[in-house]
Amino acid sequence: MPIQGIAWLGAVVLLFAVEAATVGLVSIWFGVGALAGLVTSFFTDNVWIQLTVFLVVAIVCLLAVRPLAVRYTVPKKAATNADRTIGAQGVVVETIDNIAAQGQVKVRGAVWSARTAADGTVLPEGTHVQVLRIEGVKAIVAPIPAQVQEP
Repeated sequence: MPIQGIAWLGAVVLLFAVEAATVGLVSIWFGVGALAGLVTSFFTDNVWIQLTVFLVVAIVCLLAVRPLAVRYTVPKKAATNADRTIGAQGVVVETIDNIAAQGQVKVRGAVWSARTAADGTVLPEGTHVQVLRIEGVKAIVAPIPAQVQEP
């Protein structure tokens, strides 16, 4: 095996090891290109031809196969009914007290465990609130001034 072949073999092993360690679908394409460079080194001693084959194969793999690989390996974010709850208005059905870790609101017909925003205001039953965000299974709410409440 010529010295160029040994260098390409080292590059293949190194690039595949980096891919195995990072799992980012980046260096694998260059590993495939290095494998093509290794095969090319058996047919020609011209380093420029080997480098050209390496670059062409790596770029073609990166541009052609990576989008397909990403489509099947990156999980899709599934929309849930919780997404629709953000921004909705509701009514406190159990006094919300962050210190006592209690409170519930009814929003769009569903009852949620609730907490107030960072200020920690205690909200009594019957208070109209708006959902600011969802954290886990809790709705983070803020009171709505009386003149802004929807009927």
